[in-house]
Amino acid sequence: MGKVVVRTGDFRLAYRLLACLKQRNVRCTHLNQNADLPPSTRVWLATHEEVAAAADPLGIGATLESIESSVDRALRAVAKIGAVRNLTFGVDPGPRPGLAWVGDGRVLGTTQVESVDMTVDYICSLTAEIEHVDMTVRIGDGSRTISNRLANICLVRGLTVERVDERRTSAGLPRHQHHASAARIAQLEGHPIHGKLPVNPTPGEIKEIQRLSRRYSGGRVTISQRLAQAVAVGRLSMEEAIQRQLNRPTY
Repeated sequence: MGKVVVRTGDFRLAYRLLACLKQRNVRCTHLNQNADLPPSTRVWLATHEEVAAAADPLGIGATLESIESSVDRALRAVAKIGAVRNLTFGVDPGPRPGLAWVGDGRVLGTTQVESVDMTVDYICSLTAEIEHVDMTVRIGDGSRTISNRLANICLVRGLTVERVDERRTSAGLPRHQHHASAARIAQLEGHPIHGKLPVNPTPGEIKEIQRLSRRYSGGRVTISQRLAQAVAVGRLSMEEAIQRQLNRPTY
């Protein structure tokens, strides 16, 4: 039996967890909600309510929205990650940034995050979970506006930040493999960033945000250039900008 067990009565959650584990080539087992855990179990995944009811320290709660992060927690538990000297995060910037974290040269985990702000929140939560001596956030220099936003938010949070030349990270990778690029970014030394960076979206970035607004809204609306600018610099989320556009009066 596998060391990682999915034991839940929520079939949608079980399906998503098992698919994520399979994608990461993790040996796992699926059990019914009330089944006994095999002796080899190191960690099991279920809903937060099922884990709370079991009062078992090996249980990790998950939701449909937290599949990746819950699996990451499970894999860290299986690996028994202890203290590391150098904890490094790599970020491949984009509307949904790729994120990787490396401890003393070993990739501990990767994921793709839904927004810039959530990326920095994720980094801070992992920093609190993983015992370390030194920590650095390395950000790729692609998508310059988003890269600068990420750097500025990290600096405000008191994090050490470096910028990495992305041309050294993407060779040989399929398109959209943001988490793999992030892992490479994490393992390359960059140039330290000490002060706030300018966030000035280019016309091309504004058009791309407008295009994405059509996709995210299901074709209902294209946000204005002004709202796209607000999204680009982080004053509004895409969802907020779409809602504002939809609520505008028509004449």
